[in-house]
Amino acid sequence: MPVHQVTLSGIVAKTAGLTALELEGNNIRQLLKSLEAACPDLGPLIAKGVAVSIDGTLYRDDWFQPIPEGAEVFVIPRLAGG
Repeated sequence: MPVHQVTLSGIVAKTAGLTALELEGNNIRQLLKSLEAACPDLGPLIAKGVAVSIDGTLYRDDWFQPIPEGAEVFVIPRLAGG
């Protein structure tokens, strides 16, 4: 399984206590499972909803979106609007 350098932002970074880490995952679902395993305190936040940016494209519910090797990956809090 590929390993990705992942940058955390906002409340995700604050809750995890770090801004970047390496995570395994072929797709967003696997990456978020790896993130929760590495930072269990993020479980409730991930369950509530986070967004993942892959090479500048934002994904909210595309759990099986593949993550290419060498991609720039960010995990950010989900933004609500209205």
